[in-house]
Amino acid sequence: MKVAKKSEKQEVSKVTDTTLETNLLKVAEKFKRLRIDAGYSSHESFAYENEINRVQYWRVEKGSNITLSTFFKLLNIHKISPKEFFNDF
Repeated sequence: MKVAKKSEKQEVSKVTDTTLETNLLKVAEKFKRLRIDAGYSSHESFAYENEINRVQYWRVEKGSNITLSTFFKLLNIHKISPKEFFNDF
């Protein structure tokens, strides 16, 4: 059984962090695209009309880590399933 050295663990952690950041940005871009496709020119008007805190929604579109409840609320607003959301990932 091979035990990973500290430097190997740090490298794996960096790769994982990079992958996580990349995926968060993909999610952010997808939600932005869905908002624009739904006819909303600004995140503020979308958030207001869908009763979402505008700062919270701004964070979604900037790639912040979001809760599952926020994620599913947004899917519900856009009337899409998780499978449809991740179809082009």
